[in-house]
Amino acid sequence: MRRRAIAYALLSAALFGASTPFAKLLVGSVAPLALAGLLYLGSGLGLAAWLAMRRPKTIKLPLRDLPWLVAAIAAGGIVGPALLMYGLARTDGATASLLLNLEVVFTAAMAWIVFRENVDKRVFLGMLAIAAGGVVLSWEQIPRASSVAGPLLIAAACLAWALDNNLTRRVSGGDPVVIAALKGLVAGTVNLALALALGAYLPAPGSIALAGLVGLVGYGISLVLFILALRDLGTARAGAYFSVAPFYGAALALLLLGEHAGPAFWAAAALMGLGVWLHLTERHEHEHAHEPTTHAHEHVHDEHHRHAHDAQWDGREPHSHTHEHGRLRHRHPHYPDLHHRHEH
Repeated sequence: MRRRAIAYALLSAALFGASTPFAKLLVGSVAPLALAGLLYLGSGLGLAAWLAMRRPKTIKLPLRDLPWLVAAIAAGGIVGPALLMYGLARTDGATASLLLNLEVVFTAAMAWIVFRENVDKRVFLGMLAIAAGGVVLSWEQIPRASSVAGPLLIAAACLAWALDNNLTRRVSGGDPVVIAALKGLVAGTVNLALALALGAYLPAPGSIALAGLVGLVGYGISLVLFILALRDLGTARAGAYFSVAPFYGAALALLLLGEHAGPAFWAAAALMGLGVWLHLTERHEHEHAHEPTTHAHEHVHDEHHRHAHDAQWDGREPHSHTHEHGRLRHRHPHYPDLHHRHEH
């Protein structure tokens, strides 16, 4: 399960990272807020179409989870994309892509300080290295006063997405396609409506279609994969794997946009690469206790899922249904997934 979750996180990062330079190509022809709306609407409509074809027996979110989902949509689906689009309009694509590494720092810090998720010394050092890379990139922009706003707006977008990541973790046991589709539809509609109210115009049909496609792949499918990773890795660890996204974006920006990388770019890349490596090589193991709980999510019959089934189960794994966990105490390597959200 952990290897699959890591694969989901890395693929999610690749899809999101690739969307940044493509969004940069559209910034000049589409108002930033309208572009954010089109990206998320493309995500929401595409995933909704997939749900309509799939016709799943979805797991309904408990009422207690709805406030977390609404807050996540507001932070990550409305505020974050708008800040990013305005930041991209004032920052070159390669630098913007690497600055997005700040999201992992904010995500892990918020998970540790606010949501009490365990973040050990190795993960903390990785956060510092990634933050140092972001400082190097931002410092290079400071002599040009007109360029300072771009990096600051992108950093603010990362903070909004960090809040979104931590809030989404609270509902990650639900159907990830449903969660991502709701976020795309709501966030896209609000952003586009605000843009039109402020006087923005819709671009040509070709640009709308391209924005929708970029949104579906880079925001929608990427988010579905990230939610799956959140289940088994926790917020800080999933965020660490996701932090490779800007490297994909930076590489594409250098290839597609004809931009050139200076010494600061490579110094920042080295620092951020070190931080990612520290995150990826972290190992967490100690004796811990599981309290009795009842919930529903996709699972296999491992040591945490030893329960009986009714006659309707066809024997397939992984599968999803409501199940109970009894009290359990044991020791093994683990991460803050759905079953390991305990205090240290």
